[in-house]
Amino acid sequence: MAALVFLKSMSLMFHSINYHFIKIRGEHVEAWAILFYITHLLKGAVLFITIVLIGTGWTFIKHIIADKDKKVFMVVIPLQVLANIADIIIAESEEGDKEYSTWLYIFFLVDLLCCAAILFPVVWSIRHLQEASATDGKAATNLRKLKLFRQFYVMVVCYIYFTRIIVSLLKITVAFQYTWLNEMFKEMATYVFFVLTGYKFRPVPSHPYFQVDTDDEDCETEVLTETGVYKTKVINRTMVQSTTTNVEAIDEEREVMLSKRESSHEYD
Repeated sequence: MAALVFLKSMSLMFHSINYHFIKIRGEHVEAWAILFYITHLLKGAVLFITIVLIGTGWTFIKHIIADKDKKVFMVVIPLQVLANIADIIIAESEEGDKEYSTWLYIFFLVDLLCCAAILFPVVWSIRHLQEASATDGKAATNLRKLKLFRQFYVMVVCYIYFTRIIVSLLKITVAFQYTWLNEMFKEMATYVFFVLTGYKFRPVPSHPYFQVDTDDEDCETEVLTETGVYKTKVINRTMVQSTTTNVEAIDEEREVMLSKRESSHEYD
C-alpha cells in the first residue's frame, strides 16, 4: 500500500511537471513524459495487485496464496499492463486517428476484464468467512471479518463503477472547457478509495484480524482404555497443567509424611 501511494504521488508529480512545460513551450518534454508513463504503468499494476492481495485475505485470513489466487494474478497483471499501454497510446494519439479508436476500445475492454477479475478473490474470501462462521467456534470474530470484507467489496464495486463509467459519461456530456472535471472527480474517487481502504484495514488493537485467541491451547495425550489399547485424546492444556500441579503437590505431601514416619521410628 505504501508503494502504491508512493508511485501514485510520483506519477502525479511527473504529470504536473509535463503539463507545466506544455503550458510554457506548447509541447511536452519527452523525459518527463516517459517518467510519467513508467510510474503510471507501475501504479496501475500495483493498484490491482494490492486489491487482489486484500481481496484474497492474504496476511489476514491466510498467510499463503492459493493456486486459484495465483491464477487471478497471472490473468490480471498482464491484462493491466496491456490496459496501461493502451492508455499511453491513446494519450499520445490524435482523436481523429484510426489507431485512437482501436486502442480506446481495447483499453475499455481490457480494463473492464481486469475489474471483473479482481472481484472474484473478494467473493471467495466472503464465502470462506461465511463457511468458517457457520462451523468454527469463533463465530463472532469471523462475522466481524465477514462484515469488513463485504464493506470492502462494496468499496471496490463503487470505485470501479465511478471511475470507469460515471467519469467516462461525464467526459462525454460536459462542454470542452469543463473536461478538467473528468480528471478531478477521478482523482478524488481514487483518493477516497485509498483512504477508506487504509482506514478499514488499519492495525488497531480492536481489529478482528489482530486479535489473539484467548482460548487455551489444546494438547494431545495418550490414555489407556479399558480394552488395554492406548488412545490419543485432545485435552485442554490448562487442565493438564492443573493436574500436573496437583500430582506434584500430592507427591510432596507424601514425601513429607514418609520423612516424618522415618524420623519417629528412629526415636523408637
